[in-house]
Amino acid sequence: MESKADRSTSGFDAVKWLVVFVLIAIGVVGNQYFNAESLLYRVLALVALALVAAFVALQTERGRRFATLLKEARVEIRKVVWPTRPELIQTTAIVVVFVLVVALMLWGMDSLISWLVSGVIG
Repeated sequence: MESKADRSTSGFDAVKWLVVFVLIAIGVVGNQYFNAESLLYRVLALVALALVAAFVALQTERGRRFATLLKEARVEIRKVVWPTRPELIQTTAIVVVFVLVVALMLWGMDSLISWLVSGVIG
């Protein structure tokens, strides 16, 4: 059952999300309205609005969960064992050769089927 504090937080979260969407709409409309201005100024304004919108979004419950997910993903990606350069080159060569072999096989089968169909059709 949802407590009174949870409902007020979710209601306040709805207001925060409304602010985020209004900021995005201001960015879109403002970019269109000020299209005669320098691209640099418009990009800087859009980046500033995006940063403010992201800050407001991170203050919501979903935003905090998303930030936690990003932190956990960063921890997990540090655990990844990346291949060495020779391993990378060898694996890439294997993939390229395999793709070429499959392409040649498909070309051969296509040519054979085309030859058979043209022989049957006449």
